[in-house]
Amino acid sequence: MGYELVAAVDLGSNSFRLQVGRVVDDQIYPLDSLKEPVRLAAGLTAQKTLDGPSQLRALEALARFGERLRGFDAGAVRAVATNALRVAKNAPQFLAQAEAALGFPIEIIAGREEARLIYLGVAHTLPNPRAQQLVVDIGGGSTEFIIGRDIQPIELESLYMGCVGFSLKYFPRGRIEKSGMKAAELAARKELEAIVRQYRKTGWEEAVGSSGTAKALADILELNGLSGAGEPGITRDGLERLRGILLHAGDVGRLTLQGLRADRLPVLPGGLAIMLAVFREFNLERMTFSEGALRLGVLYDLLGRYHHQDLRNATVQQFMRRYQVDANQAARVAATARGFLLQMLPEAVAEEHPDAQVLGWAAALHEIGISVAHSSYHKHSAYILANADMPGFSRMDQARLSRIVLAHRGKLERVQSIMADSPDWPMIFSLRLAAILHRARDDAPLPAITARRSERGFVVGVDPAWLAGSPLSAAALDEETRQWSGLGMEIRIKSGRGKSQAAA
Repeated sequence: MGYELVAAVDLGSNSFRLQVGRVVDDQIYPLDSLKEPVRLAAGLTAQKTLDGPSQLRALEALARFGERLRGFDAGAVRAVATNALRVAKNAPQFLAQAEAALGFPIEIIAGREEARLIYLGVAHTLPNPRAQQLVVDIGGGSTEFIIGRDIQPIELESLYMGCVGFSLKYFPRGRIEKSGMKAAELAARKELEAIVRQYRKTGWEEAVGSSGTAKALADILELNGLSGAGEPGITRDGLERLRGILLHAGDVGRLTLQGLRADRLPVLPGGLAIMLAVFREFNLERMTFSEGALRLGVLYDLLGRYHHQDLRNATVQQFMRRYQVDANQAARVAATARGFLLQMLPEAVAEEHPDAQVLGWAAALHEIGISVAHSSYHKHSAYILANADMPGFSRMDQARLSRIVLAHRGKLERVQSIMADSPDWPMIFSLRLAAILHRARDDAPLPAITARRSERGFVVGVDPAWLAGSPLSAAALDEETRQWSGLGMEIRIKSGRGKSQAAA
């Protein structure tokens, strides 16, 4: 059964936003929204940690969002965090408090995943989505650049520059000086050098701005007559005239512009400098504005997942092709591992059960590291999964996949930091056991093997005759008892009536 209401929470570097939408015929219609000017990026210290006041502002905002989301099913809400929490060294500690305040899990997404979701949101609001679009989204801590057609992105990039960081660095205490503006524009142009050549080569027909900075600039230019008659949106001439107004004022506190909201005032100079650099480097004359943004993209992505168009599955298939995974072996291991998990966790029979999904992806990708080297391939697999761009997966998704794949063979001490009550352990156990049993990489039938949890670990039941005739597998199971014992856990191998091997 689908959800009538879905919600997205965007923990941006400047503002936190909540969007509630109603689902009608596979389309999402905005129903309610909340915005809190948290300015999280302004709370990043020189040591890249979030200071106390910024954390307090964030937690108070999330508590208000949490009240609005009471009664929502967990599957109908997705919360994502962007650049400020990508770079904050104390993000894990803060995240635990943030999730408690909101009442739902929060994903820290990578820059390119943020770009993909932004484009998905923008694409659903474009009047002519079949045209090739350049989408620019200037956020508080990063700026995303996408070229796409229809709902398919062609180029995705995220650069580490945003309106909060630039305003703090180049316009301290709200002072707007010519030297600061020049330095800010040059810094932004330097960042853009890394992508502009490829983007120009790919090309676009229309330029579109999304999110707060683009909206603020479009409103200011239009309401103050800076863009010229019949020129809605953002124009190069309008931006240059606005730059002149800011330099003449000399301080954000002296600006008197129609359409300039108080919460946008402190970050306007930084946002303007970045946009001026974008117009110059991409040789733009005009940019339209789209109401679609990250939170709308998150909602459509959520809808896509529900309708079995989960981008994560497509990403896994693409990775299997890219790294030339033995699909037959991956399928064998996945089926056997899933069988063990279902014995211990019957509710995982549901196709969309999160643990069943993660185990399936881990089994599909556990051998991608062989493309690097067969020796210690599980370490290569884990590294790729932790660090590659994987559309649809959050950073935490990737970290979890990486841990499980790292632990599927070899020394378990590498993942001993996993909490004892973590749901990852049954998946690690299932994947390790499946990998052992399918070492021959053939379709020879396996004996009936049972798996269950015990107070101290796991119990494996196996036919003693098969075990006696399979010395390699028997030795591997003996090694398993030693590996789990090293973590203070127990694996008991029951190979006959009243007989078992155990590791204390």
